[in-house]
Amino acid sequence: MRLFVAITPPPAVLDELETRVAVLRPEWPALRWTGQPAWHVTLAFLGEVGEHTAAALGPRLERAAHRHPGLPLSIAGAGAFPAPGRARVLWTGISGDRRALEALARSVAAGARRAGAPPPDEGRRFRPHLTLARCREPADVGRLVEDLAGYAGAPWTASQIHLIRSHPGDPGSPPRYETVGTWPLQAPRPSAHPWP
Repeated sequence: MRLFVAITPPPAVLDELETRVAVLRPEWPALRWTGQPAWHVTLAFLGEVGEHTAAALGPRLERAAHRHPGLPLSIAGAGAFPAPGRARVLWTGISGDRRALEALARSVAAGARRAGAPPPDEGRRFRPHLTLARCREPADVGRLVEDLAGYAGAPWTASQIHLIRSHPGDPGSPPRYETVGTWPLQAPRPSAHPWP
């Protein structure tokens, strides 16, 4: 089965992004636009994983999640891979506690490796984002990146990680995602306030 580990913004945050992106889609019909069911922030792509290894992932991912507190994040800005002038992927970025988000991604990758599912892209620079669209051929999406550059969504707190299975879609259709496991991040510790 094809698996990855991700966090997902809450529905209200995704609704806000959808409102912004919906007006842009008609102007860019050549792009293969994604939608809310596909919007997530990948922490570790695991690729094809056997049943036995998939079963071993649960305890490792639970342990990784419990080592990290909830993360204050927001969706902001835009970019393209590999570059706006020759894009294959249009994305919106993640702002907030990026250092803690990267530490969570490293813990998730380490847990997956220990379970026997080393991420094939482990060691690559972590670039948290939500994929908004894909391009069949390299495309110049510079104007679209500029249109979305000032986007700043409402803040939210990532409070859990998900193990997600990707089911290939029919030719020309997007994949379907199925959450097969969810683990909470560490509950925030109450702040210690001295009594007056």
